Amino acid sequence: MVDSRALEAEIPRLRRYARALLGDRSAADDLVQDTLERAWARSSQWRSGSDLRAWLFGIMHNLRVDQLRRAAIPVQPIEEGAHDVPVRATQSDRLEMLDLDVALNRLPEEQREIMLLVALEDMSYSDVATLLQLPVGTVMSRLARGRERLRQILAGKPGDSVTHLRVVK
Repeated sequence: MVDSRALEAEIPRLRRYARALLGDRSAADDLVQDTLERAWARSSQWRSGSDLRAWLFGIMHNLRVDQLRRAAIPVQPIEEGAHDVPVRATQSDRLEMLDLDVALNRLPEEQREIMLLVALEDMSYSDVATLLQLPVGTVMSRLARGRERLRQILAGKPGDSVTHLRVVK
């Protein structure tokens, strides 16, 4: 059984990752809520002593995959505009963060989710591979391609073609 305090302690990480992944605050909050609901409903499936964070991120990943598979209904956000982007000391720093946010959203989701898990959530390659049910080499390859594509986007280089890859087992 999952300890409710331990579950609650993971909420900031789940929200941060969901917001970075989706780019929309309300959609991210919905994904986090769905993740917590599913985790609580299936808390008996969690193995005591295992990594709670990895289990929760796995649930979130599976929910996100389910969302992408369903036909999306166009939704008009109530509050349009400002994203929750951290503001540093200067205006140019804020602009750089906005540029990075835009560039991340231009990456294919397969690369973006791995970059966020490794860079933002500080997960190891093997943890990400286990979470996403991919070989470690695929994680490393997508991360390298994502970093290179991010550099190109931030440098303003052409080549906007986005390639979505599938894992063949």
